[in-house]
Amino acid sequence: MTNELIWDKELIKRYDTAGPRYTSYPTAVQFTEDLGPDAYIEAAARSRDKNSPLSLYIHIPFCSTICYYCACNKIITKRREQAEPYLQHLYKEIEMQSRLFSRDQVVEQLHFGGGTPTFLSPEQMQNLMDHIGKHFSLADGRSSDFSIEIDPREADWGTICHLRDLGFNRISLGVQDFDIKVQKAINRIQSQEMTQSILDAARTMCFRSINMDLIYGLPHQNCESFLKTVDTVIEMRPDRISVFNYAHLPERFKPQRRINEADLPSPEEKLKILEQTTTRLQQAGYVYIGMDHFALPDDELAMAQENGTLHRNFQGYTTHSHCDLIGLGVSSIGKVDGCYVQNPVRMEPYMEAIDGDRLAYYRGLQMTDDDHLRQQVINELICHFKLDISGIESSFLIDFYAYFADTIPALEQMQADGLLTFSNNKISVLPAGRLLIRNICMLFDAHLNKKTHKNRYSRVI
Repeated sequence: MTNELIWDKELIKRYDTAGPRYTSYPTAVQFTEDLGPDAYIEAAARSRDKNSPLSLYIHIPFCSTICYYCACNKIITKRREQAEPYLQHLYKEIEMQSRLFSRDQVVEQLHFGGGTPTFLSPEQMQNLMDHIGKHFSLADGRSSDFSIEIDPREADWGTICHLRDLGFNRISLGVQDFDIKVQKAINRIQSQEMTQSILDAARTMCFRSINMDLIYGLPHQNCESFLKTVDTVIEMRPDRISVFNYAHLPERFKPQRRINEADLPSPEEKLKILEQTTTRLQQAGYVYIGMDHFALPDDELAMAQENGTLHRNFQGYTTHSHCDLIGLGVSSIGKVDGCYVQNPVRMEPYMEAIDGDRLAYYRGLQMTDDDHLRQQVINELICHFKLDISGIESSFLIDFYAYFADTIPALEQMQADGLLTFSNNKISVLPAGRLLIRNICMLFDAHLNKKTHKNRYSRVI
């Protein structure tokens, strides 16, 4: 697959609107509290009957300090003992969920997110992994894909060694920006040396993959300063790099109120940062996977995109499309055989449900046949920048042109604008359209007609 991108600023300005990131379809905005408990139990039974492999997401919400840009579900505390009551409820939820599935279903993928997962002590992390292994069948060796998010300020060589002993083989390091002025403005002081030390530890202990997260659009950033961070990261040579767009929504996320809006770069400067960063990363040999993700050519993400097996879910781009996802912990989201469920985002109702021997989820969605069809179309486009129309027609027994009749004029307009080609029973996204892939996917989203949801999404660029 070609790695070419074309930056057409006029096209970008014309199509720059708010839209979903499509880590799911339908998106979480469509989840309702109307989903009864039987729906998920029945979905788990179907998963068990199919002997589907599993993916587990574990949410650890604790952080010792607050980063002002953060929009994650977290609890800020320096008291490490506060994690213990939460862990006791998490252990119980793990056991409750495991009863719905079979020990023959292997957990191929495991991800610890947060918050700061390494807020937990080594003993707590060991106990948590022991509980998971007691109730689920964890894959081992090359078949396992066990990852964890790392704040380099909360880890050292001993931490990384312990995580490797527990079976983790992938890590994601939060960096954001190495510029000290930016770091002070977002309350995240993290030296290059601190990050390099964790990187060295992970490589010494043979972690399979290392990701580094950057954020553009933060206070005091400009193109020149951010490219210095990008060049430093390129020298560190992680396997994957994520470059996220900071969305300033202080009305929704209280920590962001501590950021002075006047210090944020202009939209024009943000676009320049993204363009120059993308160019710099591609020149350094990184493959543009899509949206904000880059990977080295020999990384599994790049290879999955090349061979057509790349997928997208709540953890971003992934190679485990065949797994049913079980969400564990406060605010976590799972998807099992077409049934989405999300746990409460607040701790009290989460613990209350577990104490009452109830599955903790409070809202969700059962996918319809139409949802499955549109999900497949969107996934093919956002992961592979192309769509085999004949294949969709065969898989879902539809006439594509009749089914999506309302979408055809918009596709033809995008073709006229040079974003894609739409002919010979195939849609191919062109280099100018890859940056606007969310706009293309939005054409197939049946839920975007509700204008009340427009303010729930970030801008596409």
